[in-house]
Amino acid sequence: MIGIMIVAHGTLGESLIHCASHVMGGRPPQLRQLGVGVHDDPVALLPQARRMVSELDQGNGVLVLSDIYGATPCNLASKLLEPGRIEGISGVNLPMLVRAIAYRNEPLEVLLEKAISGGVGGVVHFTQEACAHHG
Repeated sequence: MIGIMIVAHGTLGESLIHCASHVMGGRPPQLRQLGVGVHDDPVALLPQARRMVSELDQGNGVLVLSDIYGATPCNLASKLLEPGRIEGISGVNLPMLVRAIAYRNEPLEVLLEKAISGGVGGVVHFTQEACAHHG
């Protein structure tokens, strides 16, 4: 199973994990988050982030999800990456996280594709009528 780590601003990561746990019917294993506060020094958080990745990696790798490309959490997350073993995606949203959890037993390259497609596909302009047909 591929570990999943969220590195995001403030409490966003924990909120996403809470919501995904609700959707999935329980908190998924090997899923952690690191919140980056406005006063946090990313350099000081790096050792903690590396420990978390190491704990999450049980031999199949880790997917690191971040919120905004180029922002401080993403820049911190980028220092954790090792191609083919620890991969990163920015723009995390709930559909992306749920999709990542659902496909985390696939190879890492498949998980990357599924997580991105889930995140992008989860962004939909909807209408009242469209939601009524799906709910």
